[in-house]
Amino acid sequence: MPGSLDVYVAAIIRRGDRLLLCHRHPDRAWYPNVWDLPGGHVERDELPRDALARELYEELGLVLPAPVNRPFETIYEETLSVELTIWLIDCSHEVVNRAPAEHDELRWVARHELQSMPLAHPSYVALLDRAYRS
Repeated sequence: MPGSLDVYVAAIIRRGDRLLLCHRHPDRAWYPNVWDLPGGHVERDELPRDALARELYEELGLVLPAPVNRPFETIYEETLSVELTIWLIDCSHEVVNRAPAEHDELRWVARHELQSMPLAHPSYVALLDRAYRS
């Protein structure tokens, strides 16, 4: 149904053989105390790719153009009426936690570390594994 989905964007940010994950602050109402991808809500009349560039600047201080490539993955959570579009971005720029109320830690994660990390979504294990191999 048009207008019934909450639309979100996220990035798998890759630097060499590591991916950037953000630890959601334990005080967050939604998905507290888990590791997540940087990103956020698409605002009214905003294109998802523009929302991603905005969110990466707001959360991490990254000044990147809106992605022009196709998304790496789109996750639909029908029970929550949520659509999450994810892009894979190679990035060598410095990142800074500009949103400490949202996430209390940023970490560049090696593939073997994923198994011991509580992730925000069950599909992230396979998704991130695919990003390591791409």
